[in-house]
Amino acid sequence: MESGAQMAESTPGLICRLRMPIDAASLAIARIAFGLIMVWEVCRYFTFGWIRDYYIDPELHFTYYGFGWVRPWPGEFMYLHFALMGVAALCIALGLFYRLATVFFFLAFTFVFLLDQAYYLNHFYLISLVSFLFIFVPAHRMWSLDARYRPAIRNDSVPTWSLWIMRFQVGVAYFYGGIAKLNQDWLQGEPLRTWLAGDTDFPVIGQYFTEDWMIYLISYSGLAIDLLVVPLLLWRRTRVLAYAVVLAFNLSNAALFYIGVFPWMMIALTTLYFDPSWPRRILLVWRKPPQSDIPSRITASGFLVGVFLCVYVALQVLMPLRHWLYPGNPSWTEEGHRFAWHMKLRTKDVDAKFFAHDHDNDVVYEVDPLDYLTHRQAGKMEDKPDMILQFCHFVADDLRRQGVNDLEVRASIVASLNARPYQLLIDPDTNLAAQKRSLRHAPWIVLLGESEEPAGN
Repeated sequence: MESGAQMAESTPGLICRLRMPIDAASLAIARIAFGLIMVWEVCRYFTFGWIRDYYIDPELHFTYYGFGWVRPWPGEFMYLHFALMGVAALCIALGLFYRLATVFFFLAFTFVFLLDQAYYLNHFYLISLVSFLFIFVPAHRMWSLDARYRPAIRNDSVPTWSLWIMRFQVGVAYFYGGIAKLNQDWLQGEPLRTWLAGDTDFPVIGQYFTEDWMIYLISYSGLAIDLLVVPLLLWRRTRVLAYAVVLAFNLSNAALFYIGVFPWMMIALTTLYFDPSWPRRILLVWRKPPQSDIPSRITASGFLVGVFLCVYVALQVLMPLRHWLYPGNPSWTEEGHRFAWHMKLRTKDVDAKFFAHDHDNDVVYEVDPLDYLTHRQAGKMEDKPDMILQFCHFVADDLRRQGVNDLEVRASIVASLNARPYQLLIDPDTNLAAQKRSLRHAPWIVLLGESEEPAGN
């Protein structure tokens, strides 16, 4: 068996090809755009008061499994956190102290991302991943202040792998977003039918949003775009047309749905699929093409890069598939739903009630979630079993602090997924205060179709 050193001296292969130099221009533009969009995102948190509303005022934060130790900074320090994150984003755009800025931004943004599941968005997950990759991708070699004032790093070329790993990450979001749409509900026009019925005042086409042909046109178009856009972008003959579709698709999403900076980020990052020198043609900045000879040997550093890429790619390919390890529909149980690019797949109408049974005094009373949560947290919690469990644990802990030792906390929740009949989501006889959080399937979740429609719903 070859040692690492022997492998480093072996015949050139894929790793050598991934180290070939290519034009750095498109990565430089992606870096600038990403940094500016992140500055915009940070400004939105200050403008709309989300820092206080989401991270300072709430009494409870719904942590991710294994990350219960991630807590907001005390007092007003969350404002400082966001301010520094904005500075780091600006430094990324300017290419100033790039390596330090990318590491800080990744850690700072991921910290915020992990604070509360109630604010989970797929594009926040994507931002964490892209900012992580920028740590390793030398996108500051050109059109940056670092390159201007540190000639040693100035270079018009980057290794091929640095462009392709970014393309891969963007492609994963598109492709798995399409795979997730291959389900009965989407193919039958839900949940778009439910959502678009309230947007009939949308310019020009809104009048048709209650027509089945329009619902199916939008549903199947979205599916086709997600599945096919990456191959069409990779093929030179269809690249411009595919990007025009990406523009129309993301601009439509920005107009129809409240999804923040996601459409603009995808518009910017999808330009990475063009020829790496495309910004030069637009800006009329020409240069000699980078040397394209394949390296004759795999160096030790090149081998480590290859290992990193393989591990990262494997994780990104496997992570969205983990919902197959759980029984039931992930849009209902939420098990394996996050980190899988399941975007805009479900809407749930929920009637949730929580009850605490004080055995010490033999009293049962209803618990109002708004006594503990913000309106946004309560709305996000009541149809997501893991968050429901955390809430019941929090209520039980609060009651114990008040001197109630022998108690149970139960949830009576019925929900409708994508206009289906209402059914139980949680076993109402389960004492959720006694259930432990786990990555395994929660047996107290009532699977879709396993309960009768409750009377009166």
